[in-house]
Amino acid sequence: MAVLNWRSADHYDRSGDKPCVICTKPTPLRSDRGKPVHKVCAEAWIDRHPPKEDRT
Repeated sequence: MAVLNWRSADHYDRSGDKPCVICTKPTPLRSDRGKPVHKVCAEAWIDRHPPKEDRT
């Protein structure tokens, strides 16, 4: 199971909650790319979408 380290304050948006891009429930959390997402939702998404191996 993926475990993300979101201890940085950069993952918290004080401007207010926005709908999570995965579950649509409100969250003040933001991904590394600035998208509103719960940490547990992001971790579950990563588990369901493992990186594909390079076939070169």
